[in-house]
Amino acid sequence: MRNTLALVFASVAILAVNDSAEACKYFGAASYNCCPTVACQPTACYTACRVERKTCYRTVYDQVLEPQQYTAYRTEYETVYEDKQQTCYRMVNETVYRDEEYTVQKPVFETSEREERYTVRRPVVETKYRDCSYQVQRPVWENHERECRRTVMRPVVETIEQECRKTVMRPVTETINQERCYTVMKPVTTSRTVYRLRGVWETRQVHKPGKCRPCWSTDACGRPVMSMVQVPGKTSCRKVWRLRKVACQVPCTKYVPQVVRQNCPVQVTRYVPEVVVNKIPVKVCKMVPEVVVTKVPYRTCRWVTETVAQKVPYKTCKWVCEEKVRKVPVQTCRMVSEKCTRKVAECVTRKVPFNVTHRVARCVPKQVAVNCTRYVSKCVARQVPYEVCTMVPTTVCPTTACATGNCNLAPETRESAKPVVPQPKPEPEANPKSAPAKPKVSA
Repeated sequence: MRNTLALVFASVAILAVNDSAEACKYFGAASYNCCPTVACQPTACYTACRVERKTCYRTVYDQVLEPQQYTAYRTEYETVYEDKQQTCYRMVNETVYRDEEYTVQKPVFETSEREERYTVRRPVVETKYRDCSYQVQRPVWENHERECRRTVMRPVVETIEQECRKTVMRPVTETINQERCYTVMKPVTTSRTVYRLRGVWETRQVHKPGKCRPCWSTDACGRPVMSMVQVPGKTSCRKVWRLRKVACQVPCTKYVPQVVRQNCPVQVTRYVPEVVVNKIPVKVCKMVPEVVVTKVPYRTCRWVTETVAQKVPYKTCKWVCEEKVRKVPVQTCRMVSEKCTRKVAECVTRKVPFNVTHRVARCVPKQVAVNCTRYVSKCVARQVPYEVCTMVPTTVCPTTACATGNCNLAPETRESAKPVVPQPKPEPEANPKSAPAKPKVSA
């Protein structure tokens, strides 16, 4: 009977370990508090897992900009002025007027009228009667054109060129070579060695230990015994980002001042008198007779006779020619010559000497030292702590009091003597985002 009760309580304990929610359905019957002390105590040693936490450090490299002072030289130019005497000539222009006669053609328009005769046809309608039949005149219209000629005066404009002479001062430019000195910055390129961090992905194998699960077995006396058995672990591969130092040659360019002498052309301008002949266009208008032909449309009507077998009245139309006269205005143009007088201005130029004092600017270069600051990148390593959790198997053996049969212990002592059942940890999902990020390394 005792063995049967022990098997029943062992089954209830297995259900309580596998699913705590199912154990609540039995109103606490599947807990350790309701089990007999003898049945709950382990009779053999078992393996439990203990969580150990360990703090590790990994190296992280940061790029730091360090200020560095250096001295540079720049060229400044100072302006020096010198007084210089020079004799110049000023051109004085005088205006002289002279009388000039010229002929102008003036158009005179006259309007006259001429008679034009034309003939028109006027229809005359007569009414007649026929006994048995009658004839009907049906009009048929035809379109015609006749030419009407008239003479008009068309103005023709001609352009005549007249010469006008005047004296102007033409500038003449000469080129003179002058030596100038200036400073240029010549680039000089050197190379220096810089160590940069380059990352490489490496594949590493990670072994994950299996979980500890309870397993029931029987001892030498045939009693059920629960022990923790570890499941074989899994081996997986993952990529790890590893940093390497690589030496690179970086070109550095600095500028060195250098004095250059150069012959620069300088332009000098002087004025030379020159006679310029300008041609002034003059427009002359004359009238030319021209015949214009205009086509005048008109319509003619002819009648077609039709016979009807009935006594009806009918009309007859005949045309009477009439002559009419109309007056057409005609405009004529004739040219009348007129003499006019105008004053033409002439410019007379003469030279007047005068002295001018002007200041000549000259640039003097000099070197000025300037303190500058530049930033040099520097790689600084620092240790970052992180925590690693590991499962350490531990062997737990029953106490001496239970081995001798004295299991009537306090509830606190019984709770501490219970086997430790580790809770399974959730497996991490295979997420590519969990891989270590590639560090950013600046040059």
